[in-house]
Parts: sequence; C-alpha cells; structure tokens
Amino acid sequence: MLSNFEILNFFKSLDSKCFKVSKKHFTRGSTITTYIEKRNQMCILLKGNADLIRYDFNGNKTIIGNFTSGDIFGEVFYPTKTNNELFVLAKENSEVLLFIYDNIVNKCKSNCSIHKDFSSNLQMLIINNVVQLNTKIELLSKRNIRDKLLSYFDILSGKKLSKSFMLPSSLTDLADYLSIDRSAMMRELSHLKKEGFIEKNGRKITLLY
Repeated sequence: MLSNFEILNFFKSLDSKCFKVSKKHFTRGSTITTYIEKRNQMCILLKGNADLIRYDFNGNKTIIGNFTSGDIFGEVFYPTKTNNELFVLAKENSEVLLFIYDNIVNKCKSNCSIHKDFSSNLQMLIINNVVQLNTKIELLSKRNIRDKLLSYFDILSGKKLSKSFMLPSSLTDLADYLSIDRSAMMRELSHLKKEGFIEKNGRKITLLY
C-alpha cells in the first residue's frame, strides 16, 4: 500500500491523455470551485491551503472544512439539492488537479495502467476524506467551547507530531470552523493560558498537558 506522500506525488506527476484532467494554479483569495453547477467535479489539492465555505440564506458564514495538500473535495460529495451556496476559497497560492468523476469510473478504452493507478489512489484519498469528515463530526459533537478547542489542538498536534504547531487559519476562521462565537472563544483561550493548559504566541500554540 502506498503512503500518503507517494499517492500525492503520483497525482502531482500525472500526465495522461486517456481521461480529462487538468492542473490549475489559484492565487490567494481566489475561488477554486463552487458546488452550484453539479458537474460531478472532483478536485485534489496538490499544494496550498483552502477552505470550504457556506453562506446560508441569512448571509451567515460557516467554514465547513479546511483542505491541505493531498485532500480531495468537490461537488460530487454533496447532494444535488443542497440549497446553501458552497465554494472553495484558496487561503494561499495553490495548485489543484480537477476532473469529472464520471470520466474516472468509466472503463478506459485502452485499459491503460495509469488509469488503474489513478482509480486505486483515488480510492485511498476518498477513504482519507471520510476519516477527516468523521473527525470533524466528532469535534463538533463536543458540548462546550473548551472541549472543542482542546480536541482541535490535539488533532493538530497529532498531525505535526509535536506539542507546538501553527493554527492553519485566523482566529476568526477558527471560530467559524468550530461553529462557536469568536468572543466566547477568545475568553476560553485566555482561560486555557491562565490555567496552564496552553501557551499562545500569535497563531502558534504549545500544549502544556
């Protein structure tokens, strides 16, 4: 079984004409894709950082997910009758592989090995995507702000294999991601510092437990 690093390198070096894929670069702040047209589009973030954002009918913003290198996203993961506006915004200069899911699942006429490898590696990315979604559900199921923050910090610490790590987004975006009030979150961060749970220097967090 290939590692996540090897899978990502496969997609970065992909150059095949048997099915339609395209690599595109997006500057910070630009929209990578929307979930409106229902093209069954899928995207793989090869480099960079992006947020999946939703605005409801009242204009309220929610950050549903954050994507980093190797993450997969696209309208194919959402039901066709989603009423809220969803789009993916590049948080930094990013490179993305875009393709239509139907072009991948349909059998390649030449039965080429690159198509088989693409499908196999895509399955692994989808599995990783499901794991991340389950993690987000568990995170949001926490009953209070402190538990949400500490659980999120544990996740980031585990990814970096370090007690110290940088928050991948601003504190405003973090509050949106955790679906909590920013002012209440800032108060809780202050309490966690005073009680010796964390050190905080800008976006750098160090766990003390």
